[in-house]
Amino acid sequence: MARARIDAHRQQSRVRAGALIISLFGDAVAPRGGRLWVGSLIRLLQPLGIDDRLVRTAVSRLAKQAWLRIESHGRRADYLLTEAGQRRFEEASRTIYATQPRAWDGRWRLLLLVRELDAKAREPLRRALAWQGFGQLGADCFVHPGADLDEALQALATEGLAEAPAQLMPLLASDARHGLGQSDAELVRRAWNLDELAQAYTRFDAGYGPIARALQAEGEADEAIAPEDAFLLRTLLIHDWRRLLLRDPELPDVLLPAGWPGRAARQLTRDLYRRLLAPSERHLDALLQRADGQALPPPDAAS
Repeated sequence: MARARIDAHRQQSRVRAGALIISLFGDAVAPRGGRLWVGSLIRLLQPLGIDDRLVRTAVSRLAKQAWLRIESHGRRADYLLTEAGQRRFEEASRTIYATQPRAWDGRWRLLLLVRELDAKAREPLRRALAWQGFGQLGADCFVHPGADLDEALQALATEGLAEAPAQLMPLLASDARHGLGQSDAELVRRAWNLDELAQAYTRFDAGYGPIARALQAEGEADEAIAPEDAFLLRTLLIHDWRRLLLRDPELPDVLLPAGWPGRAARQLTRDLYRRLLAPSERHLDALLQRADGQALPPPDAAS
């Protein structure tokens, strides 16, 4: 069952090596210090059909995007998280590994565009705010139920949109009906496409649910799955979960429809990850090295 999921990924016609490397660094490398020899990275990803050329091209691109930096050791090189990359991972980890949905204080956070922008300048702003979970009400109003507005503006500047904070006015609306002229439910329907997101969660469950049930039926994952397969499946699980969360505004339960499939998907991810953790860590212990030949420390010793 697990091998079938791994093979399905390998057969995909378009493999986004860079995105998968980001997921792997955030989940497996950052907890061990954030430094890895590129040769180890190649060995880890080869079973997924990502060859030497794809890995080297992807990490070079990630270095240009300020996710990683290169540190040479003779003819070898380590890739390390930059400070910006580490900060991005820490921010994402709070959502990726959260066990409970956030509570809501009943107030909407608004960012109003107060300067005229053409479509070309508006699009990167829209994408950056969507990445933070903001929905959009019309062309000039972005909305979120729980974001820290000061942090949201700082994040825009960090992501290269230095002028954005001066172009946006942060506001709080304590009641959607009075402040925005509509009910909370109407606002959610306008700002986010939850139907499309629900379908994505349902597909996620269809892909990973049978694997979780099969492992549960076979007993402990240590006995039911080989360390390499556990690592590959763990990496794909976190990668696919991360991709889902990039599309999910993480609305509080009170704002979600009954039977929201994201709740079951979060529990599935938590349970399956827990089963895969021990055997996958043994695989990482065997393969993770720095360019100087030293093994990476275990996660609890890297800090």
